[in-house]
Amino acid sequence: MRTWVFLAGAILAEVTGTLSMKAALTQPWLYVLMGLGYACAFVFLSLTLRSGMPLGIAYGIWGAAGVALTAAASAVLFGETITPVMTVGIAAIMAGVVLVELGHRSSGKDTAAQIELPPRREEGEA
Repeated sequence: MRTWVFLAGAILAEVTGTLSMKAALTQPWLYVLMGLGYACAFVFLSLTLRSGMPLGIAYGIWGAAGVALTAAASAVLFGETITPVMTVGIAAIMAGVVLVELGHRSSGKDTAAQIELPPRREEGEA
């Protein structure tokens, strides 16, 4: 469950950063929010990976959800149109992520068990 919360945080932070980039063209102070959004996105994405989600799955979901949410939010916030071709493209991206996930599951490999992280150092240790 924690892994999915981290991934959702990464997606929302990245979408916030991207939307802020567009809005900052007329309100430059939003470049700060853009930078914070992208920084938080990468922190959350790394926490997702540390929690055991495979990179291909995490990045695929992050990218696909980011594209879909950014397109929808930019239509609402900035009046940008979503064409039928764009809709097919977003659906194709999402279908690709589903295929990557299905391919991972059918491989029978548990990458979370294969990753061995180094122990954390306590304060004062050299």
